[in-house]
Amino acid sequence: MLGALGNAWRVPELRQKLMFTAILIALYRLGAFVPLPGIDREAISSLGGNAITGLFSTFTGGAFNNLAIFSLGIMPYITAAIVIQLMTVAIPRLQELAKEGETGQQKITQYTRYFTLALAFIQSIAMVLFFRSGQFGDVLGGATPIDYFLVVITLTTGVMLTMWLGELITQHGLGNGISLIITASIISQAPTAIRTLFEGGNVLNIVILALLAVMIVAAIVFVNEGQRRIPITYAKRQVGRRMSQGGTTYLPLKVNMAGVIPIIFASSLLIFPVILGQFASGGQQDSILGRISLFFSPGNGPYLLLYALLIVMFTYFYTAVQFNPIEHADNLRKSGGYIPGIRPGRPTAEYLNSVLTRITLFGAIFLAAVAVLPYFISGAMNLGNSIFLGGTSMLIVVGVSLDTVRQLESQLMMRNYEGFLKKR
Repeated sequence: MLGALGNAWRVPELRQKLMFTAILIALYRLGAFVPLPGIDREAISSLGGNAITGLFSTFTGGAFNNLAIFSLGIMPYITAAIVIQLMTVAIPRLQELAKEGETGQQKITQYTRYFTLALAFIQSIAMVLFFRSGQFGDVLGGATPIDYFLVVITLTTGVMLTMWLGELITQHGLGNGISLIITASIISQAPTAIRTLFEGGNVLNIVILALLAVMIVAAIVFVNEGQRRIPITYAKRQVGRRMSQGGTTYLPLKVNMAGVIPIIFASSLLIFPVILGQFASGGQQDSILGRISLFFSPGNGPYLLLYALLIVMFTYFYTAVQFNPIEHADNLRKSGGYIPGIRPGRPTAEYLNSVLTRITLFGAIFLAAVAVLPYFISGAMNLGNSIFLGGTSMLIVVGVSLDTVRQLESQLMMRNYEGFLKKR
């Protein structure tokens, strides 16, 4: 990784992309410390928290606990993207747009932005109701209706600005902007979590957690890089006056083709109703919404069960979006390729789908196990909520890092290849 960064820094174009990405992430982190208008800054220091607010604060890089302009983070956008993708499968009009290439994708992206704006506005109102409930002390003491309106507008604008920064990173920087923003938020909370762990003073717990962290990171890298190679044979054929040479290659099918997207999707989808219920109930646990939020709060059995099921479901869903066996089988048939022992066409598509279903099951179960296991470890070692997001955090950070480095290496390879062609 360090070698790839060093080589990229020597290329002017890649150096500009790296600096552009770093500057935008720094701007996002700056927004996590700019307080909302009308907020009592002295009251912020005395705020408490629970598993739900801690989960939300982790994904926003501490902006939620600081009551900053980016308190809602990027989660409304991710929730909107999930809903739009699910609707694309069910609504014929969206299916037609998805098949129209870049033009249709731009339309779908525009719909996602509008839906993000609506979700951000709803969550901003719910957040103001939560502030007024007294759960956060007197942070809005003496606020007027105009102050409430400014807070709602600022929170909504913060979500849209975060979405814009993520899209700019994706278009002009390196890596997926939304994933990098979430990764930066998680990493920013690592020093606080480590300090809390050391303040506990239990050396045995620290050693055990360090060993588990190393093992989990190694397992994540192993599974993310694992692939099933399907042998492909190309027959000789004549095109015009030229005879194309046949040969043997392979089609790589990754065990975890979906990457960290299922983790991000599942976390966002569970955060939205829980946080909305917590906010709308005004922090009153005796109300219906308060009981629902408490029932599905992080660490509880229903939350962990839904979390694991959603991860498995989104792994299959996103893999199906990325890889179409029928399309790949048709492309192989048209190019004269075939899988030894498998007839071209429909049998090839069925074989690819069967192999992909089996290896994706292993990848999905692995993602769910790594995401859920730290909750049980935390409960067994009496660590409370100090590492309740450990598995999810490592999955996101390691997965996004691997994807970013892979993209960086592909950019380097492309430029080295172009330089070789120019020399010749």
